[in-house]
Amino acid sequence: MSMNQAEFETRRRKALAAIHQAAGTPAGEDSIDLFIAHHLEELLPAYWQQHLGSVTPAAAAVLGLLVLRESWGDDDLENFDFTLPGDVTNYVVSVHFDAAGEVDRLDMES
Repeated sequence: MSMNQAEFETRRRKALAAIHQAAGTPAGEDSIDLFIAHHLEELLPAYWQQHLGSVTPAAAAVLGLLVLRESWGDDDLENFDFTLPGDVTNYVVSVHFDAAGEVDRLDMES
């Protein structure tokens, strides 16, 4: 694994950890919590049944579905955008990394 691939994987893991840590806290209120609430309201129950086996999944279950849509910025390592599988939304939770490689911001974007 090249250095860039290793750093990519490290940041992907850090980004997901930051999303999980922010969920249900003031830090995640305008990003991950908003993303989850919006999609629980907007997506049909059949989507949740298909992917999670429940028409009313818990927020933690929705977090477990997140997939990386893309990474971009400096060397494709600055921003990591996560979304739901199945091309069902234009919204992402975007995780930004600072120059030191640490998560410094979570946003919900479209």
